[in-house]
Amino acid sequence: MVDLLGRVRGGRADRPGQDPSGTPVRTYLRLAWTWCRAMAQYPASLVLMSLATSLGAIAEIGAVLVVYTHAGRLAGFDVHEGLLISGLATTAFGCANMLMGSVESLGQHIRTGTLDAMLVRPVSPLVQMATDRFAPRRLGRILPAAAVTVYALAAADIDWTPGRVLALPVVVVSGTAIACAIWVIGACLQFFLPDAREAANSVTYGGQALVEYPLSVYARGVVRAATFAVPLAFVSWQPALYLLGRPDPTGLPDALRLATPLVAVSLCALAAATWRFGLRHYRSTGS
Repeated sequence: MVDLLGRVRGGRADRPGQDPSGTPVRTYLRLAWTWCRAMAQYPASLVLMSLATSLGAIAEIGAVLVVYTHAGRLAGFDVHEGLLISGLATTAFGCANMLMGSVESLGQHIRTGTLDAMLVRPVSPLVQMATDRFAPRRLGRILPAAAVTVYALAAADIDWTPGRVLALPVVVVSGTAIACAIWVIGACLQFFLPDAREAANSVTYGGQALVEYPLSVYARGVVRAATFAVPLAFVSWQPALYLLGRPDPTGLPDALRLATPLVAVSLCALAAATWRFGLRHYRSTGS
């Protein structure tokens, strides 16, 4: 995600030295902190919204528990292994939603003409989009998911080799980067179809729902699409197989479980190129 913010600019921010605030990451943090301070002016509202967001995440996890309670094992995975898959997916998409979820409003900015104003400012338009109305309440979705992931890691039968210990933070960061890139690529559809937000949401939010369960419960075509077309499998499924030391029941090569960082870097590069392509072909509304 850092690579994505660093490489994607646009407008005057493409020129060296045009951003007076420093690097895109530093600018992102400053803008996000500004919104956090604004939200903190209404602490009761912030707490209530965060709790509501947490309840939504808990309800999703509860739904996973209900499935495993009735099924016992799902596609050969027990409840702790299933919670690990679900926790990794929800944590990654929760982080991505907080960091980059605001880009899904691109179509609205195009229609109202506010994107034009972003393009003439000496700050990356992507950074401005990502931090627009930054919502710290979304942290309420991440914390329950992270807690479930930690519990599942402790309860599941995992052989903690040095490789798996080192891989765990890489898996979380890479999964978040993949989800961030998917969010940006989906948002770029709105450069050409300003009303395509719901179509993009079907991939982001729908993709999260897809990978909260073992992919082996789905048809072969769905598994291949989630691996090679939209690489959602590398957010939770393939990393979970590696951590658990399980062979891939879908028949895909075991080497794929180690490809999550490579997929993350490649998808961030693709998201950067897609954003630049969208900006080059953007036509102002004249508002």
